[in-house]
Amino acid sequence: MPTTVGIREVKAKLSSYVDQVKAGATVTITERGKPVGRIVEPGSEEVERLIARGADRPARKDLDRRGRVASCGGPGANGPPRPVDDPPQ
Repeated sequence: MPTTVGIREVKAKLSSYVDQVKAGATVTITERGKPVGRIVEPGSEEVERLIARGADRPARKDLDRRGRVASCGGPGANGPPRPVDDPPQ
């Protein structure tokens, strides 16, 4: 079920809306009553349609099961950073 909410409320209760999205909801964000954005679950049909028509692009980093970037390659993560064109081992 889609939810529509103002930007001020999203800022105040972001974690609640993220939980709703994780459960499969779509949250439309409005500013002064006009839609300005949407939060959707990664890999949802809506995201796939946007990618297909060139209005969005897939994430460039792999995410872990909690939706966080799996590895940033920085100090303390998985060793020292690698040059951009050095393939992962």
